Amino acid sequence: MQPCGFDRSIYRRRNVVERCLHRLKQWRGIDTRYEKRPGRYLAALTVASTLIWLDT
Repeated sequence: MQPCGFDRSIYRRRNVVERCLHRLKQWRGIDTRYEKRPGRYLAALTVASTLIWLDT
């Protein structure tokens, strides 16, 4: 069995995505899937991600 390689650029991109998901999960409605309809859930996700983007 060969050891898997470590690619620094892939790890950086993965880390950014994981941190973004962690910040989105801090929004209770998104984490618990409070909105059951797909359109409303997407709207809540869009609002939360926009506010996170503006905060950064």
